[in-house]
Amino acid sequence: MKISELAMRTGLSAHTIRYYERIGLMPPAPRNSATHRHYDERALTWIEFVGRLKTTGMPIRQMLRYAELRAAGPSTNAERKALLAEHRDAVRHHVEELIACLEVLDAKIAGYDD
Repeated sequence: MKISELAMRTGLSAHTIRYYERIGLMPPAPRNSATHRHYDERALTWIEFVGRLKTTGMPIRQMLRYAELRAAGPSTNAERKALLAEHRDAVRHHVEELIACLEVLDAKIAGYDD
């Protein structure tokens, strides 16, 4: 797919996709004979994964490290797993904090019913 279709399917701008390539967050896309970028479904899957990392608050430097490890191949599986496990633990902690905040809000809202 062309960059415009990838942008449309992911909700990112073409500028953002090119930026991701430039900083190494995405591997460079192969180009066709007219030198236009051409993406396959793997690019779509990768962008969706990066979006999840971003939504869960992973810092860009960690995303870049993960992308670097991914590009290096299977020999980095243990390090990638550790990086994701550490992030998962941070996300779980944040979810617990948010749940506690919701409970306080619920109690405060319920107080107005009395």
